[in-house]
Amino acid sequence: MEIIKTIGWLLFYSINLILAFYFLLPVLFLLLHFLKKKDTPKIFIENKSPESDTSFAAIVTVHEDTRFIPPLIDSFLKQSYKNFTLYVVADNCDITGLNYSNEHVIILKPVQPLNSKIKSINYATENFIKPHQVMIIFDSDNLIHPDYFYSLNYYFKKGFKVVQTHMLSKDTESVYAKLDSIGHIYYTFIERQIKMELGLHSAIQGLGIALDTALYHEINYNNVIAGFDKKLQSQLAIKVNQIAFAEDAIVYDEKVDDGAALEKQRTRWMYSYFENFQESWKLFKAGIKTMNMGRLLLGTTMLRPPMLVLILLVTIIIVISLFIKPVLCIIWLIILFIFSLNFILIIATQSVQKGMLASIVYIPLVIFRQFRSLLKLNAAKSDFLKTEHTKIIYIDEILNNEST
Repeated sequence: MEIIKTIGWLLFYSINLILAFYFLLPVLFLLLHFLKKKDTPKIFIENKSPESDTSFAAIVTVHEDTRFIPPLIDSFLKQSYKNFTLYVVADNCDITGLNYSNEHVIILKPVQPLNSKIKSINYATENFIKPHQVMIIFDSDNLIHPDYFYSLNYYFKKGFKVVQTHMLSKDTESVYAKLDSIGHIYYTFIERQIKMELGLHSAIQGLGIALDTALYHEINYNNVIAGFDKKLQSQLAIKVNQIAFAEDAIVYDEKVDDGAALEKQRTRWMYSYFENFQESWKLFKAGIKTMNMGRLLLGTTMLRPPMLVLILLVTIIIVISLFIKPVLCIIWLIILFIFSLNFILIIATQSVQKGMLASIVYIPLVIFRQFRSLLKLNAAKSDFLKTEHTKIIYIDEILNNEST
């Protein structure tokens, strides 16, 4: 009986330590950010010569809806760097309105519907009009900054094989769009920017990820239903020394603008977490086996439960502690206070778009919607829960708003 009691206490304290690690690691990251001088300076493009180095293939997967393709192509045609080709895979789309004679734009329409992002990407690579050293994956609603390829070229000339580019919000008008942006700002800092500063693996996303084309073909997807980026990330982190983060290569992405859309998005993300748990564990073990801190931390990040789950677990522990270890309640209240203050400081210091800090007061709306999404996980098994996009915006409009 005493052994069972001892094991129970060990398990209880182990859970406490793991949760405390997840809540306090971002605090350590922010301290390191302010203490460490950046080794890689920001890139300021002065010479925009037509001479280019890296050949880029930009792949955009479109399914059934081509409304956002004209503004996307417009942002590509305004690039100063010219050694790129944009491949638009119009899967199950009407392309009668997509008539482009520009040498940088290729519209591809599969004969039979593919109904898969991975299949659409592979279809594009099979139809490259020339060899490309680097391929970049985008969503149809994305726009890119005019200096995107110039900035990105710098990192590949430095020798990186995988580079996650910097995603900013295309629109921040609604409360939910700002809340979605806040979450992205926070995770961009703790999962990408600070790790780049420390020379560790940065986390990737499902869009704006640039990688060596030959390296992409080494990835084995099997039958991935959700979490395409997680599958890609775990295998890339094992194959390369560092996944870089290009803070200066900016891609704009549409944010959700209402509660229902945010709920659907979070349901998909949480389902993806559980669906790809084995991949996360594989990377974590690879980090331990190779004694590689970058892989170990990235694997730890992938194993971290969604924030709502963490909060629920801490709440349960606080309630239990009231009866068996009251001092833990005080410790956890202090940890949560430090975490909350750190979150605010990250948003305040890392935001580059207007109105982000003020919208923090609406965070309870996100928690409520995430709780509802947790109850709908079964829906993600039969429905990919695609986020619907509605705002058609051109790159000039975004740049003009940023300059005012």
